[in-house]
Amino acid sequence: MKFLFDLLPVILFFVVFKFADIYAATGVAIAATFAQIGWLKFRRRKVDTMMWVSLAIIAVFGGATLLLKDETFIKWKPTVLYWMFSGILLGGQLLLGKNIIRAMMGKQIELPEAIWHKLNWSWAAFFALMGAANLYVAFNFSTDAWVNFKLFGGMGLMLVFVVLQALFLSRYMQEKEQP
Repeated sequence: MKFLFDLLPVILFFVVFKFADIYAATGVAIAATFAQIGWLKFRRRKVDTMMWVSLAIIAVFGGATLLLKDETFIKWKPTVLYWMFSGILLGGQLLLGKNIIRAMMGKQIELPEAIWHKLNWSWAAFFALMGAANLYVAFNFSTDAWVNFKLFGGMGLMLVFVVLQALFLSRYMQEKEQP
């Protein structure tokens, strides 16, 4: 359910785009992201840092799209988000000596240190490539093709990457014993 909840603005963006245009879809995505955070606050639940970041990016890039009537800004939004993720993973590792992936997943699984490093680097590379792929599709294909890629291509590539990661990690994973 959390996965679907997180994807709600993207799904609504896709649906509204198919029935209206990029500007209506952008407005709905912005409103849906604000509504998500409002819903979590109303339910007194924690709003993940990534949701705040996503809100800021959609508000800035979506707002620029609406204000300037230029779809270029909304097309850059996924790339900015992906490259920010990549930068955080790389910066954490290289500048702070902190493995962000391990910090997020270390309580669920145990892995050898070298595997944590490979995992962190592979996610950073994946996000960097996803950002580049988004730009390639956004500026070499129609807006309709980009919107389809944004939902189906992005999710498909993410699913394939996660499955490949799971297969790679299955050799090393050891479940932590629950007390």
